[in-house]
Parts: sequence; C-alpha cells; structure tokens
Amino acid sequence: MGKKLLITEKPSVAMEFAKALKITTNRKNGYLESENWIITWCVGHLVTMSYPDKYDEKLKLWRLETLPFIPEDWKYEIIPAVQNQFNIVKELMQREDIEEIYNAGDSGREGEYIQRLVFMMAEPNQNAKMKRVWIDSQTEEEITRGIREAKDLSEYDSLSDSAYLRAKEDYLIGINFSRLLSIIYGRQLAKSIHEDKASISIGRVMTCVLGMIVEREREIRNFVKTKYYKILGEFGDETASFKAEWKVNEKSKMYESTKLYNETGLKKEQDAKDFIASLTGEQATIINLKKSKQKENAPLLFNLAEIQNECTKRFKIKPDQTLEMIQNLYEKKLVTYPRTDARVLSTAVAKEISKNLNGIARGYKDDEIQGYIKKMVDEKYSTDLLKTKYVNDSKITDHYAITPTGQGYENYNQLSDLQKQVYKVIVKRFLAIFYPPAEYSKIQVTVGIENETFHCSGKVCVKQGFLEILKPMEKGDKKSTENAKNVDNDTERTENKKQDNNNLEILKNLKKGQNIEVKNFEIKDAETSPPTRYNSGSIILAMENAGKLIEEEELREQIKGAGIGTSATRAEIMKKLEKIRYIDVNSKTQIITPTEKGERIYDIVYRSMPDMLNPKLTASWEKGLDLVAKKEIKPEEFMTKLKNYIHSKFDKLVVKM
Repeated sequence: MGKKLLITEKPSVAMEFAKALKITTNRKNGYLESENWIITWCVGHLVTMSYPDKYDEKLKLWRLETLPFIPEDWKYEIIPAVQNQFNIVKELMQREDIEEIYNAGDSGREGEYIQRLVFMMAEPNQNAKMKRVWIDSQTEEEITRGIREAKDLSEYDSLSDSAYLRAKEDYLIGINFSRLLSIIYGRQLAKSIHEDKASISIGRVMTCVLGMIVEREREIRNFVKTKYYKILGEFGDETASFKAEWKVNEKSKMYESTKLYNETGLKKEQDAKDFIASLTGEQATIINLKKSKQKENAPLLFNLAEIQNECTKRFKIKPDQTLEMIQNLYEKKLVTYPRTDARVLSTAVAKEISKNLNGIARGYKDDEIQGYIKKMVDEKYSTDLLKTKYVNDSKITDHYAITPTGQGYENYNQLSDLQKQVYKVIVKRFLAIFYPPAEYSKIQVTVGIENETFHCSGKVCVKQGFLEILKPMEKGDKKSTENAKNVDNDTERTENKKQDNNNLEILKNLKKGQNIEVKNFEIKDAETSPPTRYNSGSIILAMENAGKLIEEEELREQIKGAGIGTSATRAEIMKKLEKIRYIDVNSKTQIITPTEKGERIYDIVYRSMPDMLNPKLTASWEKGLDLVAKKEIKPEEFMTKLKNYIHSKFDKLVVKM
C-alpha cells in the first residue's frame, strides 16, 4: 500500500498536522513518517528567481544596452542556505511508494507560490495524485477537515498563475527601472545627498507608497494656516442657556458674500463684529427642533489591515510586528488565519459560531472577558448572526475575518504580555458583535434671528450596548498621535459627557416656535489645520484603500477592493522602505516621515515616470492579478500588458537622455 506525503510551509506547522493525524513516530532527518503518512516541510522560501547574471554573466554590469531585461524562459534556483531541506523534500516527492502528495502550504497566494516553486523544481513522482489542503485555522478539527476535503491541486492553478505573475511583475519592474534610473540619475542623486555613489531602488508597490508619504509631508510643509472667525450665540435665561453656531443659509445677508471664509466663518474679525452688531436687539425664535433616537452597531471584525492599524494606535508597534504576533497566535491555534482582507464571516462559519463562544467561555481565564460572556448568557443575547452585516459570503475571497477559535488555551501561558493584549483586543471585537447596538438620544435645534440661523445639537448615550465592551476610546481615537497631548482621557471624556447631558436636558425642554432670549454673541477664532502624517498603522489602511486614508469605517468598506499590495505583503513593504532609508519611523509615536534620500528618489520618479507614483495604477495591476486568479483574464494577457508597459516606458525615458 502506498503512502501519502504532506508538505507544510514550516516545521512548527508540520508538528500541528502530525498531532491532528495522530502521528507519534520519531522525527527523522527533515520529516516524520508513519505507516500511512510522511510529513515534511519547507522553511519558508526554498526556491527563488535567478538574477540576470545567471542568464548571462555580462548582465552583472548595469548597462543601458542590456535593458530592458525580459526573459522568455525563466530561471529559478535553490536558495543555498536551505539546499539540504530542499533535497529532503525532493527525495520524498520522487519516492515511488508515494500515491498522494498534499500541498499544505500557507492558504494564500504567496503560500501557493512558495510550494509551487518547490513542486516545479523537485519533479515529483508523476503517478502521485496532487492535492491542496486549504484551512482557516490550525485547530485539530480544521486541519482534519482540510485534509479530508482536499481538492485536486489543479483547482488552484489560476491562483498559482497569479502568484507567478506577481513575482515576475515585481522582478521585471524592480530590476529594469532600478537599473535604468540608476544609470540615468545615479550620479545626480549621489551629489544631492552628498554621497560618493548612489543607486535607485524601484518597486511596483514600494515606490507608490513612498510617493504617498512624500506628498503628505510636502502638503504639511507647504501648508499655510488661515485664520477665520466663527460666530456663536448664547440663548436662554439665568437658569439655563445653550450656545449655538451661526451658519450661512440662502436667505442670509452673507449668502455668497466675498466676506465669507466658509459656510460657518468670516475672513475678517471686523466683519464678524459688524455682523453681530446688525443682529443685536433682534428677536430669536426656535424655528426647528428635531428629536431622534440613533442606533449604532458594533464595528465589523478585524482583517489584517484593521488590526495592524489598531495595534499601532494602541501599542505603538509596527505592522510587521503585529503580523508576527498574530501569526504566532494562529500557529498556537488561538485565532484564525491572519492574512485576510475580509471583515465578515461566511455563512458556514456563522452557523457554527457558538463553538467559538463556548470555547472562549470554557478556556479563556480572563475575568473581564468572562464578565462579558456571563452578561450575554444572563441577558439571552442572540448568537444568530446570519441576517446581520457580520455575515456576507460575497465579501470573502480566500479567508473570513480574524476571529478567536475558542481553542489553543493550553498555549496561552507561552504568550508574551503584549501578545496576550493583542489577543484580548481580537476577542473583545469578536464578542462585541453579539451585543445589542448602542443607543443615543439626539436633539438638533435651529434658532432663527431675522434670516440668520444658529445651530446646536445634544447627544447622549442612553444604552451602552456593545460600547460596554468597546469603550469609546477603543473604537479608535481620531486624534493624530502626533498632536495628542498628555491629557487625562478619562477626565476629558467625563467632562464631554456632562456637557452633552446638560445640553440635552436644556434642549429637550424647548418647543418649536418659542421665542428665546439672546444672552450674548461671541466671536470664536478658528484656523485651518494641515493634514496629519501617516503612522505605520494608518499607512496600511491607506494602502488597502488605494492611497486614501479614510477614517470612516463604513466608507472604507464601500470602496475597498482595489488596494495597493496585499494583506500579506504591506507590512514587508514598509519594513523595506525603512531598511533602505527612504523613510524614518519614530519608534515612540510610529509617525512616518520621508528621508532626504527618499524625497530625492521621489523627485526623480516624478520627473521620469510619474505614473509609478499613482496609487490607481498600482491598484490596477493588483486588480489584474486578482482577475487572473479568478480566471477572468488569461496569464498571457496580463504578461503581454506588462511587457508593453515596460517597453513603452523605456522608449520614452531613453529618448530623453
């Protein structure tokens, strides 16, 4: 009877598969073997693309006449440091007693690529059936399901095509344009940064992200603050009063006036004083009063970009550190697959979600979390998510949102304190979706004086709902880390809450049509604010949304789908930009600024091939790869467009020399 060979991406994962398959046989040199199974592993990448000089020794020198370099037959080679493990995997794949070979690499495009390169170079036993294991977590249940339901490897060929094309695209753009721009502008760059020599590193995604950072820095640098003047009215009597802000309307004497700075302010202080004088002594009336109840549901679950942004805000850590920690949580069975773009669950997972909740209730020894679960039970909160916004099969590609599995607690004490905190953030976001919405009482009041209108509103939370778990601070402080002061946040929130309560109490006693006393007017100085710098979390969100840093969660969800890079690669791109000294990242605040070299590189790219800085172009390439994976376009079509793009750029740039 033949054997089954299973290949994972790394040794630790192989051990989890061995446990799930009940393989207790002693470990051999680079693999495990039982009566029916052999389990071996890669150690990350075993195979890589060959540099140009492996095609021709002359290509080691960077010369214009050898560019662009676009091979017809691609060369690959074994990475020397891992040659021994490759040899072991190759020998096992070629064994004649192997009947089935299971690709159990990381369940994503890059994981597919790592394994397919090995399969290509190892030339496995042709009689063996090739299968693909695709899992969402490393729990024993999920691993055994993945093996049981493994599909024919060929069903993932389009994903493999997309992965190969991504690597070729990055290789061709990186090598050709790094060499070309270094040949043309290298000396000029070296002189401008006072170095003997300098090369220019170009990347399909990396250069675009550098552009986003430099452009933001220059917006801030060139920003000129503009002062303007708002007008406030205080209305009421000695016992109770409220303030309302003037806003221009179509009947206003200031409508379309050149004195206006914007709809709520005037350019000059004297004009504001004159305006106030024109209203003094006039009757004020409540011309509109709108009372409403508002409900706010818990935010969607985390995908990788969202949790990376959250951890940067909370713990001031870089995206690659967050990914490393969540990968560790995944490998310890505590959370589901981290490299996901989805923020929702699949219908199938939602039907079984009570297993996750029960597991957390039984195994997670945290008093705060257990208190939230007890309330869920006591209040009989529903665990049926099927008709909620948290379940949507159409918004899931490879994997659903990051969620706690409710398992792996035997590994919990091995975690660092920070890993435990990150895990708790994920658990709290998960539990929040089962809690009722937060409810607010809101009143909007419009005061009229002649044809002028003053506006005021009061809002107070009357039912906490999910906010009991996700306190307002935890939903995401919109203040820039850079501008944040050392204030007592709890005191500030308490004062704001008191003000909202007071406003609400005063406003709810008003009636439409009632005349009200004008106590006084005041002029409030205001000024425009520059944009804030990206931090290492917010840049990941901006990359996910094709260059736009969108604070509003719902809007982010609406426009998502044309990002720069992928969830698996974004953190690595930021790490490389910092490593090659194109950007600096403040270790305390995580604020990103470009270096002088980074700005000079930006200027060179802007002059020579500005579309490389355009997030829409970069996102369109990513979209093309996605279409290949979905079999909507053929790999040959993508490759033809890529070659044409490179040739057209070279034609234009070389002419300029």
